[in-house]
This record gives sequence, C-alpha cells and structure tokens, in this order.
Amino acid sequence: MATTPARRPVSSPRELPRIGDRVSFLYLERCTIHREDNAITATDESGVRYIPSATIGVLLLGPGTRVTHQAMSVLGESGAGVVWVGEQGVRYYAGGRALTRSAGLVEAQATAWANRRHRLDVAREMYRLRFPDADPAGMTRRELLGGEGTRVKEVYRAEAARTGVRWVRRTYDPGDFAAGDAPNQAVTAAAQCLYGVAHSVVVALGCSPSLGFVHSGHERSFVLDVADLYKVEFGIPAAFDAAAEGPEDVAGRTRRALRERIRAGKLLERVVADVRGLLAPYRPADTGEARGAGGPDGPDAPEEDVVLLHDDHDSVLPGGRNHGAGAGR
Repeated sequence: MATTPARRPVSSPRELPRIGDRVSFLYLERCTIHREDNAITATDESGVRYIPSATIGVLLLGPGTRVTHQAMSVLGESGAGVVWVGEQGVRYYAGGRALTRSAGLVEAQATAWANRRHRLDVAREMYRLRFPDADPAGMTRRELLGGEGTRVKEVYRAEAARTGVRWVRRTYDPGDFAAGDAPNQAVTAAAQCLYGVAHSVVVALGCSPSLGFVHSGHERSFVLDVADLYKVEFGIPAAFDAAAEGPEDVAGRTRRALRERIRAGKLLERVVADVRGLLAPYRPADTGEARGAGGPDGPDAPEEDVVLLHDDHDSVLPGGRNHGAGAGR
C-alpha cells in the first residue's frame, strides 16, 4: 500500500527498549567496534563481544577505539548516543535519532523557552528538583545562581568530610584534564558522563539540546541544565568515593561508581519523567503525540507518524491532503 509523506507506518522504534530501561552507558577502549545484524561487536586481542545496540543509552569510546560506518549506522537507528572519551575528558561528538515521531515535547520546550517569564519558571522548577528543601518561588536568576553555588560548595565540603578526601576548591582546565588533583579529575569525569547520559535522553525524547533554561548560548545548553539536576545526588558522591581510593585510574573508577549509582537509582527513568514533567505545562494540544497510548518514549509511541498543518486559529489541520478550495471534487 502506498504511503504519503504525512502519514507513514513506524517500524523500528516500537521494537526498541524505552530509554528509561536501557543501560546508562557502556565504556569501551582499545578495540574495534563493528556491526553484526542488529548488534554491535567489540573486538580486541581477547576475542569478540556482542552488545545489543538497542539496550545502550550512551556508548563511551575510550583511547584506542575504532568504529565502523555500519556500527555507527545501527547505533544511530537505535537512538544510542556516542561519546568519544579522551585524556582531556569527555566530548559529545555524535547522537542517535529520537525515539519518538512526535514534536510535542520540543514544541513545549520552544514555547516555554520563548517566553521570558516561563523560562524563569522552568529554571525555578529545576532548582526545586535539585534542592527539594528550597522554595525558589519569587527568586531572580541571580538569586538562583547564587543559591546553587553556595549549596554545591556545601556538598563538596560534606563529601570531603565523609570520604576523608582533601578538598581545596573546584578547579578545571578544559585543555588539561590531568592538571587537576584526584578529586577534581573525578568530579570532572562524573560531570562529563552525566552530560552524555543527559544528552542521550534529551535526544531520545525529541527535545532540542540547545534551548536551555539556565544555561544559554551553547549547542548543549539544555543538556547541561538536565545533567546538573543530578550532580549533587549522583555525580559528586561517586567522584569522592573514587578519589578516596587514590589517584590511580580515578576517572575509570569514577565511571564505574557512577554507573552503579545510576543503575541503583534508576536515573534514566527519572530523567525521562523529570524532563516530561518540566515541559508538561507547555505541551501543545492536538499533536500526534497526544493520540499515543503512552507518549513519546519508545515502544509506547504512536503507531503512525502524523504530520499536521498550522491553521489561523492556533489549531491544526491534517496533513497529506489538498486543502485548496474545491479539493477532492
């Protein structure tokens, strides 16, 4: 049966695990990543390992890795993010496709972002998510930033006391990861991993990584917003736990400690729920997503892609048909 550009059947997304059910991130180094069927393979001197691509949130590629075009193709199709990890920290260089066919969440994000008052409302709600005991109602942006800085400093001191790690202050040279001491390296590694995880969820939900409510002017402003929601609870404690074991391979130990915390705390599910909750008040009506059984997340997506057209009354018209006078006669 012929299809039209406005309405076509969905194939693979319904078969993919929800982003909230995936492994948060997987780190590989000194191997070649290829594709076999719908899995990726990691080959090194010890043999071949098979990894179902649809179960990965983010794939971290460390030093000595090579990846083929076929592998990147299946990772993109399955919505997995890909991050290259080097000695200078983590850089997000690639991303998968959204696991939704609806523009509902990105339209809500754009609606909230484009209104200065709404943008501040979302920033306040993000502050409340980070610090549940706080009441940011009525706080200005300066007050939000000042409060955040003070509270994070307190967390650093508390974690240093808990773990016995010597902490002076937060220092980070983007051009020289090794310049920092062990706890600073660990905090940087944890933060960058959270950025990768947040980016994968933001993209999977179909949101724009660049339209931030706290951060601005960067291609990943919203990613930074989302990742910061979980630094105090997940990233900083994992970093200090790793630093307490010594300076050797502190970045690797931080990744492993953080991954366990993410798994135990079901962080991917929380990120999905929090992003959707933050944007829910600004969701447009009459979108294709509204007709889906479970919204935009993976297998609960609508069974069809629906392209709608704007009309003159803040409503929508069905696409894929001629709306000219006398059309269809």
